[in-house]
Formats: sequence, C-alpha cells, structure tokens
Amino acid sequence: MRLAPTGKLPINLVETFVSEANDSTRRVPRDTEDDYTREAASKRVKFVEQATGVELEHLASYSLDPATLPGNIENFTGVAQVPIGLAGPLLVNGEHAKGDFYIPMATTEGTLVASYNRGMKIVRAAGGVTTTVIDDVMQRAPVFAFDSAREARDFGQWLKASFDEIKNVADATTSTGSLRDIQQFPASRMIYTRFNYTTGDAAGQNMTSKATSAACKWILAERPEVRQFSLESNFATDKKASQVNMMHTRGKRVVAEITLPADLLESEMRVQPKQMFRTRLLANLGSIMSGASNNGAHAANGITAMFIATGQDVANVAESAVAYDFSEVMPNGDYYRSITLPSLIVATYGGGTALATQRECLEILGCYGAGKVMKFAELVAATVLCGEISLQSAIIADEWVSAHDRYGRNRS
Repeated sequence: MRLAPTGKLPINLVETFVSEANDSTRRVPRDTEDDYTREAASKRVKFVEQATGVELEHLASYSLDPATLPGNIENFTGVAQVPIGLAGPLLVNGEHAKGDFYIPMATTEGTLVASYNRGMKIVRAAGGVTTTVIDDVMQRAPVFAFDSAREARDFGQWLKASFDEIKNVADATTSTGSLRDIQQFPASRMIYTRFNYTTGDAAGQNMTSKATSAACKWILAERPEVRQFSLESNFATDKKASQVNMMHTRGKRVVAEITLPADLLESEMRVQPKQMFRTRLLANLGSIMSGASNNGAHAANGITAMFIATGQDVANVAESAVAYDFSEVMPNGDYYRSITLPSLIVATYGGGTALATQRECLEILGCYGAGKVMKFAELVAATVLCGEISLQSAIIADEWVSAHDRYGRNRS
C-alpha cells in the first residue's frame, strides 16, 4: 500500500475504513436494553452462522440462565463444553478440609483423571494427605517516582508512619478485604510497593485494585512531590509466575504432605523410595538448568482442571501452578513427599464461582460460598500432590508412555 504524499493513508482508503466500521451488518449484535437473554444470544448465533457458514449446534446448547452472566461475559453467544471427570475419594487431613472428597476435574487430556485417581488411591491407603495453609495475601503494587533517591527514601519513611491513615482509606472501600501491610522495594529514585490485603473468600484482584486506588489518591494529595505514579507497576505480577510471589506469597501459600510406606509404594506403584528420591534429584537439577519456576512434574494439570470445573479465573494458573516439590527417604525407608504452592489464587465467592455448573462442582466439594476458601485451597494442594506422586511413579516404572498410548489418544 502506497501512502499519500503527506505520509497519511489515502482519503479513499480512510473512507473505506470508516464505512466498514459504521456498517452495522459487520458488528456483533447487541441488545441495548437487555443483552443477557436467550433471544440476544440467539441473534449472535445466527449472526456468526451467516458470517462463517458454520452451524453452531453444540456451542448454542446450554442449560444456564443468561440472566446470571452480567459481570462474567460480554456478547454471550454460547458455552464451551469441557468434559468433567471425578477423581477420588481423596482423603485429606487438613485444618479446613477433613475426610473423603470427590474431585471434579474438567479436561480434554486423556489419562489425567485416571492418573490423579491413582495417586489418590495410594494416598488414601497411606492415611491421607495433611494440608496446611501458611499464608493468605493478595496485593496491588503501585510505584512512586521522585526527583531524587533521597526524596524517595523520605517518602518511604512517611509511608510507614502513615500506615494507619492509609489503611483506613483502603479498608473503607470493601466489606471483606483489609490492608495488612505495605512492603517497600526502593530502586533508583522510585519506591516500588506491595499493598498486601486479606480478601475473605474472593480471589481479590478487583478488590485490591479499588482499595489501593483510593489509598493512593489520598497519598498523592498528601505528598505533592511525587513526580510520577502508576497504580500497578507490574510488581504484583498478575497472571505471571515470579520470584517475588514465590518468596512473599500471592493468594494462598499451602503445603500438602504425606509419608508413604515403602511396601505400599512397591506394591501399588511398582517403585522403591530410593528410586523416587534419585529421580527427584535429577528433576531438581533439570529444573535449575532450565530456569523453571517449578521443580515438580505437572502441578498445572490438576490446578487447571479444578479451576475450569469450579469457576476460577483460569489465567491465574500462570501463578498458581508454581510449586516447590520436596522429598526425602526416612530413616525407616519410608518416603516423605510434599508440595508447596506459594501463590495459589482461588475463590469460593464471586467471579465465576456462582455460575450453574461451577457452583455445582464447588458444592460437590462442600466449598461453595462464604468461609470455604481455605478448605478449597487445601483440596487443590492435596490433589496436586496426588498427581505428582502418580506421574513420577509412572515414569520410573516405565508406564507413562504406554498409559498415554492406550488411554490418552482420541483417534476419532
């Protein structure tokens, strides 16, 4: 395409762009009165069928009520039907999750549910997984820039002294969240901060954004020497794995652990504790060499499957699947194994958790609604540990490839 002498797009081409943008036949249909009805969705189905020539028989089949979707989706047209399988019973000895649970897992990966189910079987025979929530915090990370490092330092001192006032402003924006502390990370003439909140049963990203925005407006009014400000400096690392969140927690920090008797490993998994431990050493070095943020096997598999089934923000898997995998052979020959999830972001209230299918899956776990988020976090961590034990055992016993070849291929 040649530009006009002025360097701008030719007039006739600009007119074409404007004409197409204003052409209502090209726009996805919307009902300005009420866009969350079956009629509005049907109009979009017909629109895309005519535009593409594809018949949307399955996408347009659903049981949920479109009136429940405001705040969850725009231009609602249909649903993605992801198969859900049940794994379990999973025996958990947690502070919040106690007893047997059946875990709904949404996936299209063959052998995934079977593998987690196998891990849950041996875990149950060994007395169950012990789970512990270590920390609970969600953050927003504003940055404040100044004319000099000295001004930045002085601002940091004032920020500490003014915490109570800042907390009052932030907490006034939410009925369930609370500002816990403000971390400071100075660099050059900037102060990078992490406003850390407890958020109740919600994941809390929107809550912390609103609260921190209000707090920062108050701060900026009090400190006019701030030369530049951003509500999010990318230091909270939303939807990204990061070292800062591995060290300081984002969401829930949860540990799941178990000691597996040597004879049980040998009879059920056809592996010995020493084999498992040596393989972990190899995997640890491989993780270090690759620069991975996870020294485990496949935490993302179980977390993603549970997230889709229960209405979590699936993009949070990028952070939530970070894991510390630890193991050792005990003096009596038994095998201790644990998984630590330092940035597990989950909710049992808000977001997609109240949608019809997702609510049912949370109800299967006894985790829907207020006061249930710690229980759900423990169940996610326990499930991840079962998957780690099962997959590693399959690799050592040379059953991994054959199992996928037999059960994990959809050849239709």
